[in-house]
Amino acid sequence: MSSYQDDNSIPLVDDDPSGLEPDISPDEQEEKARLIAQVLELQNTLDDLSQRVDSVKEENLKLRSENQVLGQYIENLMSASSVFQSTSPKTKKKGT
Repeated sequence: MSSYQDDNSIPLVDDDPSGLEPDISPDEQEEKARLIAQVLELQNTLDDLSQRVDSVKEENLKLRSENQVLGQYIENLMSASSVFQSTSPKTKKKGT
């Protein structure tokens, strides 16, 4: 038995060391080729999806960070504004 790998590192096992399989029918060879092509396509799709997940994770982290900065900025503006100061519970206690 010999084994070899194609360009995408999928191990394949073959009974014939030459890589030609005379003992299987052309239909079986065609089916095997079709399945290999399908596996390679699925492997590429998985790789693309993995890259997309990584980029979405990075974007998510950036947006969370931006939201934190904006939230702090809004909080600072609200604390500096007299409009929001007059509604806070601390300013209502001035007369006490």
